[in-house]
Amino acid sequence: MIEIKVPATTANLGSGFDALGISLSLYNRVYFYRMEEIDAIPRFGVEFCENKNNLIYSSAVKLFEICGKEVPRDLRIRQKRKIPSTRGLGSSSACIVAGLVGANEFLGSPMNRREILDLAAEIEGHPDNVAPALLGGLVSCVYENGKVFYCKQDVSLNIKFIVIVPNFKMSTSKARSGLPDVISRDDAVFNISRSSLFVASMATQRFENLRVAVDDRIHQAHRLKFIDGAEKIFDISYKLGAYAVYLSGSGPSIVAICSRKNTPFVIKMRRELNELGLARWKILDLSVNNDGVVANVI
Repeated sequence: MIEIKVPATTANLGSGFDALGISLSLYNRVYFYRMEEIDAIPRFGVEFCENKNNLIYSSAVKLFEICGKEVPRDLRIRQKRKIPSTRGLGSSSACIVAGLVGANEFLGSPMNRREILDLAAEIEGHPDNVAPALLGGLVSCVYENGKVFYCKQDVSLNIKFIVIVPNFKMSTSKARSGLPDVISRDDAVFNISRSSLFVASMATQRFENLRVAVDDRIHQAHRLKFIDGAEKIFDISYKLGAYAVYLSGSGPSIVAICSRKNTPFVIKMRRELNELGLARWKILDLSVNNDGVVANVI
């Protein structure tokens, strides 16, 4: 049996629209096994994935086809899920990466990580979530002519990522529907300079720069209108000492980057959410995952 441990991701990071992503310490576990190994599978909390509409299964089938192999009739795939779906935490990318890596391991690793990354970006349509899910850390990436060009850097464990997860879903298509087709040169320069600052500040641990670095003029204002109370949560997060606050991916989750020493943040934020009538919103206290997806034979 092969176990795939694939992390959640947070993309865009404010100014790095469709170009930046970070891997987080929240995981789905996906199991590839043959029928005779069924007793080894966890008994509770697993989902069946052998369905052509399931993204894990369809991604695995894609890799089998590219490698010229037939999907074994006795192959079974199960998932134990922790990453919430359609909340801006890379749930679809986690499925794609798990399916590709699991199938590749099942076949004896005919494809390398570089090839899997390109294939994952082809399936997803963009690399900003699949790249950190596969590689870990902070990934700057460009998708051009079917290939992903990227740089990955480890992220300091001195910071943590507090993810505020609303109790409703928001599809990427809905979140993209309100975005402008054309932006001004000033807005382009605004975002390019800040996304560059974000990457450099993370590399040098100049976290005091991050509040400026996550500022954005391309997508966040258009998406925040779908999330009641979001602007208040931004303000509260900064009052509670966050280095930076931004909309994770296309939303609706909001991420506050904090010092690891800022232990009161979660308790105080919980109190603030309750007072805003948002008691059903969850708070996840996460750190970076610098390793990316992991495959183990168990």
